[in-house]
Amino acid sequence: MLQDYAHCPQGVCKAAETDPRHRRTRASILVEVGGHAILIDTSQDFRDQALRNKVKRIDAVLYTHAHADHIYGLPDLRSYTHLGREPRPLTLYGSQDTLFTIRQCFEYAFDPSTPEGDGLPKLHLQHQESPFFLFGAEVLPLPVAHGHRQCFVYRINGVGYVPDVKFISQKSKQRLQGLDLLILNALRRAPAHVSHLTLEESIALAKELQPQRCYFTHLTHDIHYQLDGAKLPTGMSFAYDGLQLTV
Repeated sequence: MLQDYAHCPQGVCKAAETDPRHRRTRASILVEVGGHAILIDTSQDFRDQALRNKVKRIDAVLYTHAHADHIYGLPDLRSYTHLGREPRPLTLYGSQDTLFTIRQCFEYAFDPSTPEGDGLPKLHLQHQESPFFLFGAEVLPLPVAHGHRQCFVYRINGVGYVPDVKFISQKSKQRLQGLDLLILNALRRAPAHVSHLTLEESIALAKELQPQRCYFTHLTHDIHYQLDGAKLPTGMSFAYDGLQLTV
């Protein structure tokens, strides 16, 4: 098949043929704490991401919101609920609106009348919009605006994960102060977007929040992690698929 890169700024799409750091799947992270693995969101690319990064176990899933690029990998969680002789239920945490949409989209997975089988994930939905502890880690769900939709981003101990955002209230900003690591949406350089921060807006927000380190994620193909990365302020970098960080 012929490739047309005419509309790909800075040659990012062409560079992706030889540099895997330019191959961007949908945003998601895995947080390991206290010997447990907490997944945030299940994108359409979840299966490939899990295989590529050799994810052996998942002990809980946090959802930011119910857009397709954050939930449609849910059926592949079944592999992590059938690791032993007996199915092991996996708890999914999220806002009331998010869990309502998940239940609608994957009704078969939560319908008691669905026949049992290896293809049926064992999942439990847990409405959670207030701070709680998970495997010894303090988890803070923080409301932010993502266009017209309210999302919940997360602070887990000293790590903040803010993948889809356009506006953050002062109250949520206060909860994101003093971070060791901030992972922040930076969709593109320009023009402005109705539901995502641009790179310039993300840099300004990172300067305001002052984390020890900041990695930008949820990038479109007009951001070159090397060329644009060289221009970022100290302490800021671009994330890429497979990146592993220790905090």
